[in-house]
Amino acid sequence: MGVGIGDIVKSEEIGFEDLENKVIAVDAYNIIYQFLSSIRQRDGTPLKDSEGRVTSHLSGIFYRNANLVEAGIRPVYVFDGAPDMMKEGTLEKRKKRKEEAEKEYKKSLEEGDLERARIKAQQTSRMTEEIEESSKKLLSLLAIPWIQAPSEGESQAAHMVKKGDAWAVGSQDYDTLLFGACKLVKNLTVTGKRKMPGSSEYKKISPELIELEKVLDDLEITRKQLIDICILCGTDYNQGVKGIGPKRGLKYIKKYDNLESVLEEKEAQINNYEAIRNIFLDPDVTDDYTIRFKNELGDVKVFLCDERDFSEDRVESALERFKNGMDRRKQSSLLSFD
Repeated sequence: MGVGIGDIVKSEEIGFEDLENKVIAVDAYNIIYQFLSSIRQRDGTPLKDSEGRVTSHLSGIFYRNANLVEAGIRPVYVFDGAPDMMKEGTLEKRKKRKEEAEKEYKKSLEEGDLERARIKAQQTSRMTEEIEESSKKLLSLLAIPWIQAPSEGESQAAHMVKKGDAWAVGSQDYDTLLFGACKLVKNLTVTGKRKMPGSSEYKKISPELIELEKVLDDLEITRKQLIDICILCGTDYNQGVKGIGPKRGLKYIKKYDNLESVLEEKEAQINNYEAIRNIFLDPDVTDDYTIRFKNELGDVKVFLCDERDFSEDRVESALERFKNGMDRRKQSSLLSFD
């Protein structure tokens, strides 16, 4: 879910060409959930192989990364480790929402309402051990590095950007800004057009760049104050104060300076807010990782075509794009060396 500060954060539309030769630390869970949600059949059923295993995530990883690699972009996927205990309440709520969506999905199918069925089906996506392990296997076969975070993948990705090991984080959520990532790229793996909620109209989707320093300068606040705004609105670790959204939160923080003063003035309470703030300021991350971009693919066809029933023609076509990107990367490396 992440923090909802889109109303106060400005972004800049960019193209793939602006990301050439850039290492992007991809928040793996965030992006894989996106694939599981969006890559479905008309009635909302996820793509599956002949053994009934979900393959929507594999389709997303394979075909969307073909676009990135061919464009000269260097993605590194960062997977979640153990969630912070303070997140348990949010995880339980998400579980209940998924169970409710599952009931409504089945009801919509029975009523023949395929549009509503698809919407509800998108809300039932779950990350299983098989989905995570098959994702890692495919990434390895595609010579795309992946890293296991000790805790939140988005905090580890932000750490890699702060260290200079990645240029930006790739995610649909704003949380990485709170964790200190200086650059965030949204819509990295979204292609084409997106259907607008409750409408038959479609909106063109392009990558968007958000720079933390520009955000803070524009809002005239510090990163700590941005974190305080999000705690007021609600994060994955706490419920916000009723009636306070990002715009009002910004107004209060600029007027009263910090979260403590706002809570005192409004006679509101947020339990453990100092611990929540510290999760963002001092997250559990590791320096024990290596990023290597190899220029040799594994036996992708065996995994996708023989084991997961993918179309051989489509897979071969996409593999050519991966190879084009790798050739481009080799050439870039030679030019850099010269």
